[in-house]
Amino acid sequence: MRIKISGFFLAFLLVSISGMANAKGCIKGAAVGGVAGHVAGHHSVVGAAVGCAVGRHNANKQAKKDAAQANNVTPNPGTSAPSNK
Repeated sequence: MRIKISGFFLAFLLVSISGMANAKGCIKGAAVGGVAGHVAGHHSVVGAAVGCAVGRHNANKQAKKDAAQANNVTPNPGTSAPSNK
């Protein structure tokens, strides 16, 4: 019981001092990863951490794609830029 209380206190402390974070994609990924980790052998925390990382990666890819599309630039650097005639 003491270990659980100290673990919760440590988690609260880390969250409270971390400041503002951009968690776009992390919440959804952590939820899906936590469920998948639980089903795959009671590894919910590991699944949530990996799901958060994957969710952030996918959100960053989508943000880059959206920014490139907004700037009318092709997302692949190997292709030529569209002409503005």
